[in-house]
Amino acid sequence: MDWTIEVAILPVTDVDRTKAFYESIGFNADHDHTVSDEVRFVQMTPPGSNCSIAFGKGLTDAAPGTKNRLIVCVSDINAARDQLLAAGAEVSEVDEQAWGHFVYFADPDDNQWSVQYLPYRYGQG
Repeated sequence: MDWTIEVAILPVTDVDRTKAFYESIGFNADHDHTVSDEVRFVQMTPPGSNCSIAFGKGLTDAAPGTKNRLIVCVSDINAARDQLLAAGAEVSEVDEQAWGHFVYFADPDDNQWSVQYLPYRYGQG
């Protein structure tokens, strides 16, 4: 039996601003459904991922910006950094460690992300 992680919930203050941010960095908008005046559900998926993020209204009691360290993997850390910069995201320089290369950014509510490149997955390490 497979156990898969499908969705991580992000606490946000402005659903439309957050949706626009994630669209600008290349996430696909899978769902945007207003259930009631109290509930709106937005689900977005990074290109090539089987796991999505969700945010909206009435989905979590967590304070916006408290999601600390979601990780997304890429096959080219420099291209990922360039894409984030082109979208206007504030992104770190590449942090090269023995086990992988990383860049860091945050969404408009300061939910934190690590983008990781693992050289051994791509014959580079």
